[in-house]
Amino acid sequence: MITEPLIAHKPERRTATIHLVVPPMDMPKYMDPAIQEVLQVLAEQGLKPMGPLFSYHHRRPAETFEFEIGFAVNGEVKPQGRVKPSTLPASRVVSSLYTGPYEGLGGAWGELERWVRAQGHVETGRFWEAYLSNPEETPDPADYRTELNWVLD
Repeated sequence: MITEPLIAHKPERRTATIHLVVPPMDMPKYMDPAIQEVLQVLAEQGLKPMGPLFSYHHRRPAETFEFEIGFAVNGEVKPQGRVKPSTLPASRVVSSLYTGPYEGLGGAWGELERWVRAQGHVETGRFWEAYLSNPEETPDPADYRTELNWVLD
């Protein structure tokens, strides 16, 4: 389900994001409009995404997901509407690759969590997903690739 987890150091990256707090079942309803809004603001400000779309979660999901959705960018984004400048913080992470439909991400995270706990790492509650496949270019959800990053410290 996931590739062999690896510990990696991720550098800080400048980002343009929208902060969302939504119930899990409503994520599809809010994600695409937020993605389109970020892309529109980047285009209006002459900026470009520098890497894949990501969602950075500030805490473990409970009744709601609290996360930022956006892109690393090639310059300083000015706040516009819901789009704000932010950063993916420098951190040490356990990283793994999941291939499959987005509906399987919960199981993939569970698999990664078991590995993290078996290695004796502590929970920070922070994690992010980088969506390496564009559904418009990858029509079969079984082929979607998502990088999972569990923040260690």
